[in-house]
Amino acid sequence: MPMQSRHQGGFFHAHISWHRRNLRLRYDFRYSIVIPMKAFTRFFTALLLGTLLCFSASAQDVVRKPLPPDHPLIGTWRIELPDLKCFEEYELRADGMKYSMSGEERNESEFTLSDRPSDKGFYKWVDKLTKSNGQPDCSGHQVEIGHVAVNYIKLHPSKDKFLLCTAEDFKWCFAEFYRSK
Repeated sequence: MPMQSRHQGGFFHAHISWHRRNLRLRYDFRYSIVIPMKAFTRFFTALLLGTLLCFSASAQDVVRKPLPPDHPLIGTWRIELPDLKCFEEYELRADGMKYSMSGEERNESEFTLSDRPSDKGFYKWVDKLTKSNGQPDCSGHQVEIGHVAVNYIKLHPSKDKFLLCTAEDFKWCFAEFYRSK
């Protein structure tokens, strides 16, 4: 089922899929964009680095906030990065802690996550890195302890996948995670 969100009086439909060595983005069932995997990997790496640099908040802005036990984003989430022969996995816990792995990197973060989606249908996620093993992630980068990232999550109606975005808008979504456990 494609992701849906109310958009200017109609429905905005977006579907992201992998096809052979390409990433395909379909929206409004009329338009389709096919991106070669190598170009997507370069774009994703640049976007991730840009996100880390441009959408950072100050370290004192994050106060760990426990989530209700029935929050739909509690659990383990994974994205496969086949072109990099790598994956990222995030474990979001109800106590406001995130444990993650990406390549050789293992880290812990404190986070705040909105209890409910905004009027636009996105959860706001503010994450502060508190511990790291200092090893590189899938793209070869290392993130400093104390780094704060602000992102937005669009949860699929099935609650088994979500889009990770840098703003509350589908055009700023750059990764699709699947529930792992």
